[in-house]
Amino acid sequence: MKTTLLVLLALLAVPALSWAGEAAAPTIMTNADAIKGVQVNLNYAWTLVCAALVFFMQAGFACVEAGFTRAKNSINIMMKNLMDFAVGSLAFWAIGFGLMFGTTTTGWFGTDGFFLSDFTVGGAPWVLAFWMFQVVFAATAATIVSGAMAERTKFISYIIYSAVISAFIYPLFGGWAWGSLFHGGGWLGNLGFIDFAGSTVVHSIGGWAALAGALVIGPRIGKYTREGKVDGLAKSPKTGLFPNFALLISAGYKCDI
Repeated sequence: MKTTLLVLLALLAVPALSWAGEAAAPTIMTNADAIKGVQVNLNYAWTLVCAALVFFMQAGFACVEAGFTRAKNSINIMMKNLMDFAVGSLAFWAIGFGLMFGTTTTGWFGTDGFFLSDFTVGGAPWVLAFWMFQVVFAATAATIVSGAMAERTKFISYIIYSAVISAFIYPLFGGWAWGSLFHGGGWLGNLGFIDFAGSTVVHSIGGWAALAGALVIGPRIGKYTREGKVDGLAKSPKTGLFPNFALLISAGYKCDI
């Protein structure tokens, strides 16, 4: 019996000794390439997750604005928040991304990268993830205005505005501050300007554009009665209150950037 056990142990030890002689146990140094590949993939995944969180603000803004406008205009508000991303993303893809992150010698605007020409088939896909991350910020800046001018703007006029701010206004200022994140180098960034979580590049641009629009078209006539009471809000104020959780989640993420 003892002899049989010794023979079995010897047979089991032969493959282990053979494997040990063929290759050493993996270490951090020998797995450097594999670790680097995992890190790159994690960078892609985290960038796209962050883009999804920022994009979640679109739903928050849409519901907030629909909840605090009259019921007859709620569909109009929803469509504006949908179309400002649809049209704005195309404008940012065609013109805005190049102006914001293209190479520049003056620091005022980029001169290449239009129509996402930095991406080549078979090349590094990072530019696609980076574009996705940036286009949701452009859409956020554009959608801020729809609430300030709610119920007083024609649909086609708002679509034209969304295209203009996504293609020119937001990318130009964004390039001044954030251009160095890719191929650009904005003059504000070169002076040491630091933007905290888009507070200036995104929210200030959207806020100033919203203020300009509200000053031009004036207040919402008919929302309040002569006694100062609200007249004709959407069916449930909860429509406007609940989506603030979406905005809080997105804002909390942006504060952690």
